[in-house]
Amino acid sequence: MSTSVPPADFLSAAIMQVASDEFGEQAWIEVIRKMDEVYNDLLQYEVALEEKNAALEESHQFIESVLASMSDILIVCDRHGRIEEVNSSLQHFSGKTAAQLEHTSFLDLFADDAERGRARDLLAHLGREGTHDCEFFLRAGDGSTVPVSFNCTPRLSQTGKLMGMVITGRPVGELRRAYQALRQAHDDLKRTQSQLLHAEKMVSLGRLVAGVAHELNNPISFVLGNVMALQRYAKRVETYLNAVHAGDAAEEEALKALRAELRIDRILHDMQPLIEGMIEGAERTRDIVDALKRFSAVDRASPERMNLVEVIERAVRWVAQSAPARFAVDVDLPPHIAFSGSSGQLQQVVMNLVQNACDATASVEAPRLSIVGRVEGGLARISFADNGPGIPSEHLPRLFEPFFTTKPVGQGTGLGLSISYGIVERHGGRLEAANGPAGGAVLTLVLPVESN
Repeated sequence: MSTSVPPADFLSAAIMQVASDEFGEQAWIEVIRKMDEVYNDLLQYEVALEEKNAALEESHQFIESVLASMSDILIVCDRHGRIEEVNSSLQHFSGKTAAQLEHTSFLDLFADDAERGRARDLLAHLGREGTHDCEFFLRAGDGSTVPVSFNCTPRLSQTGKLMGMVITGRPVGELRRAYQALRQAHDDLKRTQSQLLHAEKMVSLGRLVAGVAHELNNPISFVLGNVMALQRYAKRVETYLNAVHAGDAAEEEALKALRAELRIDRILHDMQPLIEGMIEGAERTRDIVDALKRFSAVDRASPERMNLVEVIERAVRWVAQSAPARFAVDVDLPPHIAFSGSSGQLQQVVMNLVQNACDATASVEAPRLSIVGRVEGGLARISFADNGPGIPSEHLPRLFEPFFTTKPVGQGTGLGLSISYGIVERHGGRLEAANGPAGGAVLTLVLPVESN
C-alpha cells in the first residue's frame, strides 16, 4: 500500500535526489540557505516598508490637519501658476471646492484685470527670496471685493529648479478690525486718563471752594449779626427821639429845627430799607456759600438723598445770572424727583448743558432753552431743548469724546460734555444727544430715581 507524501517534502526529496545525482548534496544545501536569507530580507523590507507607509500616512494626516486649521489662505501652484492644492480657508473664501479650484490659474481669483496684471508683473520678477506683504483685491464667493495681504515663496526641487510657488494670504479686513478695536481701546484709555486728571483738578478745586466758603461764613455771620443789632438799635433811637420831642414847647421847637437840619426823619425813614437790603444781601451770600459747599463735595464717599428738581433749578439760576438778559429758560418739572447721588456733580452736569445751550443760541434773535422732565418706569428723563442751529450729523457720534469741541480756539476745551457723560454714567444713567424735529439740539439726561 502506497503512502501519500506532502508536496513540500516530495519537492525536497526530489531536489535532494537530483542534487545527489548531479551536483552533490552540499551544493544544494547552500542554495536553500541562500534562498532562506533572501526570503528573510524580503520580510524585513516588507515590515520596514509598512512602517514607513504608516509614518508617511501619519505625516500626511498631520499636514492635512494643519492646513485645515489655518485661518490664512494657502495656495500651492506649479511654475505656470496652475493650482495644485488649496486649504479649506480658500475654499470657504471663494465658495468653491478643492476639485473646482485644482488645475485652474490662481490669477482667476483676483478681482479684475488690473489686479491680475499687477499679480502677473509681480510674479514675473519673483526671486528666490520671495515676496512679502503685497496687498491685492480678490473676488470673494459672495461677489464682494476683499483686500488680501499676500506672501509668495518659490518652491524649488533638490537641484534648485523652480517647481512652483506657495502663496499665503490674510484678508486685511481682519487686521483693520483688530486695529479699530485697538484704536477704540486707546481712545477709551485716553478718555479715562483725562477724566482722572479732571477728577484730580475737581478735588483740588473742591477743597479750595470749601475753604473759601468756610472763610466767608465767618464775616457773613458777623455782618448779619451786626445788622440785626443795628436794626434793634434803630428802633430804640426812634423811640428815644420821640420821647425827647414830647417835652417843653420851646425846647421842642429847637430840637425840631435841629432834627430838620440833620434830616433825622429822612435817616429814620431810609434806615429800615437799608437794613433790610443788607439782610437780604447777607442771606443771599449765605445761600451762595451753601451752594458752593454742596458743589465742592465731589469726593463724598456715600451718596446723598436730594430733590433733583432743586439741583436743576439752582444750576439754571447760576448760569442765568451770567447769561445775556435775552436768554430765556422755561422749566417744566415735577415738584419733586427723589434721587441719591452727588448733588455737586449733577449740578455741574446741568450747568454744562445749560451753558452749552446758551452758547449755541448766541446768534439767535430770541434764544430760548426748554427744560422738560418726566418720571416713568423708575427713570427720570429730563430734556434740554434749545432753538439754536442744532448739531451737525457728522458731529453727533463724537459729541462726548474728550477734547472734541466745535467752539473757536480759546472758547472751549472739549471736556465739558465728556466729563458730564462720565459723571452721569457713574450715577447709573446716560446722556443722549440728538436734533429736535423742529430744529435745535436736544440733550436728554436719563437717571434712575427712587420712589417718593
